[in-house]
Amino acid sequence: MKNLLAWGVLLASLCAHAEDRVAGARQRQTAGLVRTFQAAGLAWPPEELYLRAFKVERELEVWAGRPGRPLVKVRTYPICAASGDVGPKRAQGDLQVPEGFYTVDLFNPKSAYHLSLRVSYPNALDRELGAAKPGGDIYIHGDCVSIGCLAIEDGPIEELYVMVSEARARMGRDVPVHLFPRRLDAAGLAALEALSGVTDARKAFWRGLEPGYRLFEESRRPPRVKVDASRSAYVVTPAPQARAR
Repeated sequence: MKNLLAWGVLLASLCAHAEDRVAGARQRQTAGLVRTFQAAGLAWPPEELYLRAFKVERELEVWAGRPGRPLVKVRTYPICAASGDVGPKRAQGDLQVPEGFYTVDLFNPKSAYHLSLRVSYPNALDRELGAAKPGGDIYIHGDCVSIGCLAIEDGPIEELYVMVSEARARMGRDVPVHLFPRRLDAAGLAALEALSGVTDARKAFWRGLEPGYRLFEESRRPPRVKVDASRSAYVVTPAPQARAR
């Protein structure tokens, strides 16, 4: 009985600490975020939010705006740690950061890395193309260490955690996050394909990511993404056109 009581006290303490961590982040970051959004002509909390990251450039971008309207970039965070190299994650323990189209599907206020947001890896294509054990538990988190995750510093992860949680509550759905090996303009794609030892399958995979990058560049709207019937490639199509005012 004493052991159970001790565990109960410990659990309550940990939960309270996690709540304090998130409450502290909101207290520290919200006023600055409200000013940032107001300066961009955007509502707070965000009506829509979209994240995209680039491994070579080591940048995580945050875009926001209104549904059906071109989004505006409100933040670019330096990625201070990301293990592995260009190329998708395919197996548990390969230390790779995933590449592909995902959402933020879980908030972890008790993270060992201050605060963290889980990326919805593996998706259907990852499971089809990857190993029997493709791995998981991929996060965007604070601190500056990485074992397959994207790390930004503690102040930035507080801002991001608040933005994504507020947007999730307002949108009523998960926030999309697209992870790219690098910016996939013509020069970037050519640079990837020129890397030593790159297989035709890897080149084909990167070409499958390119429409997701290009369509957003053209419209500032996150494209629609699904996996084809054979589960061998992404199918990326433009977002619906903006509604008339």
